[in-house]
Formats: sequence, C-alpha cells, structure tokens
Amino acid sequence: MTAVESSGSVVRRILLGSQLRRLRESRGITREAAGYSIRASESKISRMELGRVSFKARDVEDLLTLYGVADEAERDSLLGLAREANVAGWWHSFGDVLPGWFQTYIGLEGAASLIRIYEVQFVHGLLQTEAYAHAVVSRGMPGAPRAEIDRRVALRLERQKALVSERAPRFHAVLDEAALRRPYGDRSVMQGQLRHLIDISEQSNITLQVMPFSFGGHAGESGAFTMLSFPESDLSDIVYLEQLTSALYLDKREEVAQYERVMERLQRDSPGPEESRDLLRGLLQLT
Repeated sequence: MTAVESSGSVVRRILLGSQLRRLRESRGITREAAGYSIRASESKISRMELGRVSFKARDVEDLLTLYGVADEAERDSLLGLAREANVAGWWHSFGDVLPGWFQTYIGLEGAASLIRIYEVQFVHGLLQTEAYAHAVVSRGMPGAPRAEIDRRVALRLERQKALVSERAPRFHAVLDEAALRRPYGDRSVMQGQLRHLIDISEQSNITLQVMPFSFGGHAGESGAFTMLSFPESDLSDIVYLEQLTSALYLDKREEVAQYERVMERLQRDSPGPEESRDLLRGLLQLT
C-alpha cells in the first residue's frame, strides 16, 4: 500500500462523516437520537461525523435506515466508503511514538493537493533536515530515550517523501525570520538546514517565503497554522492548529475564511521566493 492510498482512507472517513452529518441534519435528527439508534453516545456520533473514528458497517447501516436512506445504490456507495475508510495508514507502524490526535493530521497531510503553512517557532517539519529534526525533537522531549527520538525523526522523514512523490502536493510556506534565527543544534546543523531550505525552495511544487523582522508587525499574530486543501470537491479546506497535547481541526467556512485572509496577507507582505532565497543566503553567511 502506498502512502497516498492509506492517506486517502482518512479523506474517505471525513467524507463519509460529513455525508452522515448532512443526512442527519436534513432529517432533523439530534446526535443524541442517532447515538441511541446504534447503542452509542452523542459524542461518538460527533466523532464519527468529524471522521475521527473508524466505522462499523452495522452502525452505518443502522444510521442510514434511521435517516431514511432506502435507495440501494446510495446505501452501497456509503457502505463501500466505510470499508475503504477503515484501511490502516502507513503511519500506524509508528503508533508507539505517534499521539492519537496527530494520526488524523498525517493522513490529511498526505492526501492534500495544497498545503499552506505559517511557522514562527522553528522550520516546519516537512522542510527539516534529519539533524535539525533530531535537535528539535530532543529539545522538546528532554530525557527521552535516544531510540524514541530516532523513531519520531524517522516518522518526520517519512512524511517528507510526499513532497517528492509523483503526486506531490503544492506546498507554500511562510517562515517567520524568528524560526530561522532561533538555533536548534550546533552551527553546522543550522547551516545545513539553511542550505536545505535554499535547495528545496527551487522545486517546482514548493514556494518558500520569509517574513523578515524588518517588516514589523504582520498578519500572523495568532501564531503558527496549517491550511490543507484537497482534490475532492466534497471536502472543504481544513485549518490545523497544533497544541501541546492535542490539536484543533477547523472546517467551518467562516473560520477557514479568516485564516485564508491571514495567509493571503502573509504571502502578499512577505518578499517573493527569489528575494526570500537571498534572505536565506544572508542568514547562512551570518551563521
């Protein structure tokens, strides 16, 4: 199974969840009533509709019956989506070091056709060198066994393969200058990371911009965020906000629109890709 195929299972789970939500709402049925029909809680229905859990065929069948879906073709289509959504992703082999709340993100990241990020603390994980990633993970997990750190770095490197695959997404990154000046690892690690950013920014599917200190205050005042867009027309853009022990996934149109405006301002106000490469070269000389 390829990473794209297993990532697609997450998208199918979210697509199925959103379709079940639309069916429930169109019939005026509460989450509590839906949960009762499958011997589950209201929160279980909420997690299903958000695509956060796997689907049992029996539960989907019972919900479709409750929602009045009698057409066999429609039922078969949704049940087929449920089967495909339960395919385990490649990242499950990293379950020993992978927080459950992060698994959904990895699947979405791997299935996205466009990834847009703003980062201020450090270089984004998809752009990190192995040495820099080791320094970041070690700093964030003081006292952790070397084997665990190595596994987390290996997971990060595996995620990066999507950027050079045949179906690589477009990747547009805005890095605050603070992320480039804050040292992780020794001088050679930072130099290697800056060189890597200069090189990888030349890829046709990658656009890299640096928001310089000289600009002053800017639109990214709320902190780092990621926006994911998908080729499936039924799946809305998602904003991912990572926290210390969990994450938020925003998909409401009005919330996504606010982040869209912030991203557009960051891209407009930051120097273009070539000028940003010049900034990176200047930082490399200072390192």
